[in-house]
Amino acid sequence: MIILFYIALFLVTVVILFYIFGYAYLFSGISKTYLRGKSSANIDDGKLFTSNIIHTAKPVLWDEHPDYNKKDLPKNIVDDLAQSNTASFLVIKDGKLLHEQYWNGYNKLSKTNSFSMAKAVTVMLVGKALEEGKIKNIDTNFSEFYDEFKNKPLGKDLTLKHLAQMESGLNWAENYKNPFLPNARAYYGRSLLKATFSRPFKKKPGERFEYQSGSTQLLGFAVKKAVNQSLSSYLSEKFWIPLGMEQNADWSVDESGMEKTYCCIHSNSRDFAKLGQLFLDDGKVGDEQILNLDFIEQMRTPTEKSDEIYGMGFWINNDNPIKHYYFLGLQGQYIIMIPEHKMVIVRTGSYNNLPKTDRGRPDQVKFLVNEVVKLFA
Repeated sequence: MIILFYIALFLVTVVILFYIFGYAYLFSGISKTYLRGKSSANIDDGKLFTSNIIHTAKPVLWDEHPDYNKKDLPKNIVDDLAQSNTASFLVIKDGKLLHEQYWNGYNKLSKTNSFSMAKAVTVMLVGKALEEGKIKNIDTNFSEFYDEFKNKPLGKDLTLKHLAQMESGLNWAENYKNPFLPNARAYYGRSLLKATFSRPFKKKPGERFEYQSGSTQLLGFAVKKAVNQSLSSYLSEKFWIPLGMEQNADWSVDESGMEKTYCCIHSNSRDFAKLGQLFLDDGKVGDEQILNLDFIEQMRTPTEKSDEIYGMGFWINNDNPIKHYYFLGLQGQYIIMIPEHKMVIVRTGSYNNLPKTDRGRPDQVKFLVNEVVKLFA
């Protein structure tokens, strides 16, 4: 009995210390991962979080290409997709659905986590807010939206463009495995504002490129303040409905209702593909220009400080003979645009320890681009 008493006392002490030092979010993380047989965040965890609905209104189904699913994928592609625990694989060509395949119980209605593909969506919302005059300029200081940053060391120099281009200088370690670092606090914690606004700066904004989820979360706070509505409703009005998305989507939020703008849009692969098609069509849906072309060009133009691999929300590969740019999410969520061949590739799944040796970009993306073009071009 005495031993049990001391064990209980120890556990209570640990819990109290976790709350005192701001690590209470770890209990939420444990309940959503290890207690469910998972080792980390996963593509099916949307139902475990509170979310806002991204509504659609008049769903428009994809037109099927005359060669829809008539050609089997070759062994090298099938093996790569199988070994990387793929959920879905879609190819769009000339604006039509050419190939569609699902594994492991997933189907065309399955909603999975976008993870960081949402970063590019957040940048799209910046572009729309600029177009509507709700944000004056991409070079507007973040402190224009949140006055406290005027007194934050180095914070007064931070602009929206710095955040979009990942040049914020924020002290934020982009580590998904260490539960004590900022990503876990933002993902499982109660307050995105506390998780991000509490971070200091380690560099002057604009000095160097460093990919950080915290930067896009700050960008999301600025956009929300500028448009004066939830980002889910703004995304619905400006993109989800005009694109004729097939399903409502869900965007995970914290306890205040703030969207996790660095991640966590839960949607199906057909609708993810429509985001890619929008960029192949230079921001047009039919005759309607729903995103300004000049802003799109900024998004897909690689920056010097990123060593030409990142624009604003997009990863870019102009080194490859077949040039492409793409939305990229944790564990291999991709929406890949290949302008030369008028193709969009979508791949979702759970590729843990995704190899990134191609100048910081996933090798799988380049492999899929080269092999799919060889097969379908």
